[in-house]
Amino acid sequence: MVFLGILIILVLLVVIPGIRIINQYERGVVLRLGKYSRTLDPGFRVIIPYIDKMVKVDVRTTPMDIPKQEVITKDNVTVNVDAVVYARVIDAQKAVLETTNYRYATSTFAQTALRDVTGNFDLDEILSKRDEISAQIREIVDAQTDKWGIDIESVKLQNIELPADMKRAMAKQAEAERERRAAIISAEGEKSAANAVAEAANMLAQTPGGLSIRTLQTLEKISTDPSQKTVILLPTDLTEKVSNLMRK
Repeated sequence: MVFLGILIILVLLVVIPGIRIINQYERGVVLRLGKYSRTLDPGFRVIIPYIDKMVKVDVRTTPMDIPKQEVITKDNVTVNVDAVVYARVIDAQKAVLETTNYRYATSTFAQTALRDVTGNFDLDEILSKRDEISAQIREIVDAQTDKWGIDIESVKLQNIELPADMKRAMAKQAEAERERRAAIISAEGEKSAANAVAEAANMLAQTPGGLSIRTLQTLEKISTDPSQKTVILLPTDLTEKVSNLMRK
């Protein structure tokens, strides 16, 4: 009985404290007496308590926000830009041993890369070439974080905040552009209408009696109201034709 009691105590003190459950999305980095021993895969695992220490590392894709950065563009415009980095641990051992906090290190380096890359572009390019800028930032950050066992899957620029005076200037420019396009469309419409009128007038002039018939149609339309008096100067040929009909 004494032996059994001692055995139970040993199990409680040695085995149970060494039991570890590693989730599917995690890896366990084991340090034995402070030195790297092995990396454990997901499942039920047992380490030596008081001798081994295990650090769990999440290997899922993790979004990391890059705080708003004040950037001076190539054409000397100050803008505030923020972004998000999507990173994933591909080597848990490096992530634990090569940096004290791989998330913080990745975010900090991405901030520097964001300022450096966007500072090499004009304002118009930053607004129109987001994908190109994001790709350059990703390439730079991924090259650095590779030694930490981190893979940068993508970088996305989110908000580009312009100075208030720049916003007003761009709004005026956009309004002027809309007015210019509206004027062009209106002028093209008037040109088309004028061409149609000229074509119709030409056809009427070439058709015998066409102009006279068109004049009579116009008179019919404007004489619908009996109380309205209208003075119309008729064409000479129409007057002559009416006179000839009356003589007959």
